[in-house]
Amino acid sequence: MKEVKILLLYPPEQSWSGTMVKPNGSLAYPYLGGALRDIGIETYVYDACVGDSDDNLDNFFNKTEKLPSGMIKTGVSDKRILEIASSYDAIGITSIFSQQETQVLNCAKLIKKHFPNKLLFSGGVNAKSRSSIFFAAGFDIICTSEAESTLQQIAKILQKDSRDFTSVGKIYLKNKFGKIINNSHFGNILQDLDKLPIPAWSLLPNERYWKIGRPHGGKAKPGTELKYASMMTSRGCPFSCSYCHIAEEIAGSKSGAIGKFRFKSDERVRKELQILKDEIGVKQVFIEDDSIFGMKRRAIRLLKSIVGFGLDLMDVNGINMIHLVKKSNKPGWLVPDEEVIELLAEVGFKEIVLPFESANLRIIKKWCSNKLALDRFSPEDLIKTIKKYKLYVGTNYMLGFPDETRKEIETTVNFANKMKEQGLDHSNFYLVMPVPGTPIFDYCIKKNHLPMDYNPDRFQWTKANLLNTAVPPNELEKIRDKAWNDCNTEQFKKLRKSWIVSNSVS
Repeated sequence: MKEVKILLLYPPEQSWSGTMVKPNGSLAYPYLGGALRDIGIETYVYDACVGDSDDNLDNFFNKTEKLPSGMIKTGVSDKRILEIASSYDAIGITSIFSQQETQVLNCAKLIKKHFPNKLLFSGGVNAKSRSSIFFAAGFDIICTSEAESTLQQIAKILQKDSRDFTSVGKIYLKNKFGKIINNSHFGNILQDLDKLPIPAWSLLPNERYWKIGRPHGGKAKPGTELKYASMMTSRGCPFSCSYCHIAEEIAGSKSGAIGKFRFKSDERVRKELQILKDEIGVKQVFIEDDSIFGMKRRAIRLLKSIVGFGLDLMDVNGINMIHLVKKSNKPGWLVPDEEVIELLAEVGFKEIVLPFESANLRIIKKWCSNKLALDRFSPEDLIKTIKKYKLYVGTNYMLGFPDETRKEIETTVNFANKMKEQGLDHSNFYLVMPVPGTPIFDYCIKKNHLPMDYNPDRFQWTKANLLNTAVPPNELEKIRDKAWNDCNTEQFKKLRKSWIVSNSVS
């Protein structure tokens, strides 16, 4: 069989001036790299934002390039990307976040222009939702679902010196005549997550990430030695919020039912934690689950089984508050589940995030899966209980839903100010981003809240993109900025501002 080498490429990052550049470092490539390693395929991960040991960070990471869009590019040169790509038969470039689409497409066009015979493949919610644009940029295959098994099939076909991928399910592909074939309707969805490959964390430029010290989620105390990695104990979520791609990842969709909550066994989670600690040298683990408490009894059992590992655990995506409360003697009223909160502290969690989303019952019901309305529990009591166990606690709010009124926005901001007084460590305010592959995106296109020629570069949490809303975009951005400034401590604001790159443009 033909020897096949596959490159997994994170493109350079692009960011708006005054925001912090964070290397991608997502779990996609450790999982895909682990899958390829399991079948003996030579695989390399190259992060073009930070480079590898042959690249001098000082030559490019803080000497950035201003793009025509006004954004700032951080990463190695095109020449360096081509130098790396030259040695591989196939190159994969993931596209999860819409704002990074431009850099993904630029890399694809660059590589295809110089190496037209190399196979280019992509995946992620953004790629599958905007597949025509990705094919036009030079991609040959778009994975529409979880891709560990899919990529193994592709690699085995390449080993046979073939380019006939019509037998592979859960992909879109361009055949030799340039016709796009839709194979998303077949292919199995993995239910037993213990059958996933062990993520190949060693393929990531971990030492460079630790030196830069900007994980894409979670925080650590100033002065803490950062040696971090991400992991997931589950996939999917029991909720289906309108702004999340999981809401459309259901049976019959192009991805299949990967939004369904599935989880790894306790033994598998312990094994991965041991690898991170002993083989990778990790001290902090960022838990990337969409809903670690998606099955509460399982989560409690799992956490009890990993007490004493000696790792600092950080929650990235937020723990839905319904999982941190329990029934009380008062019908319909919920109180803090102190046993669970104490367990989080005992197992090593240093930080959790509460996704309040909104202080408006109507908004929570319509746009946020009706997760937990504020009329059913006391957020003050919940925060007080969490702080009792010395956990760092932040909150997330979303502003600017398509039909959100000025009064409703003010209600959320006023609530956030009130919660600050309860001892919160920080408050995040996100402007609603109707990203492709979510129900809210379809709604906004249909209702003319988003132009058909929208700019994906602006899909960033400080940018307002919607049209025909009660509060104009420019004003909404000012409200968000003021709320962030008012609802955070001077210490937190100083820390965040210290993380912002100077963006000195070369």
